[in-house]
Amino acid sequence: MASDRYVVPQHLDDPELIGLWTLDEALAMIIPFVWGILTQHILIGIIFSFAGWWGLKKAKSGRTVSWLHHLAYWHLPAGFTGLRATPPSHLRLMAG
Repeated sequence: MASDRYVVPQHLDDPELIGLWTLDEALAMIIPFVWGILTQHILIGIIFSFAGWWGLKKAKSGRTVSWLHHLAYWHLPAGFTGLRATPPSHLRLMAG
């Protein structure tokens, strides 16, 4: 009976969830849905929400979220990631 007072997490590395989704999946669904409401195209917003969630789920597919950050570093402009301490991704060879 004394052990029922405390909740011990079973998995320490599990991500934070909002409902059934992780934070990035929830944002991939909420942003298009809110856009659809604001522009009075709710059905299009719902379709884009589902497509955003499905696309992000497929992009992650068993990998961590940092994989998407690495992909953004290599393929998007330097200002997108906001990293200031790292060299630009187009410099393949470094002197030193």
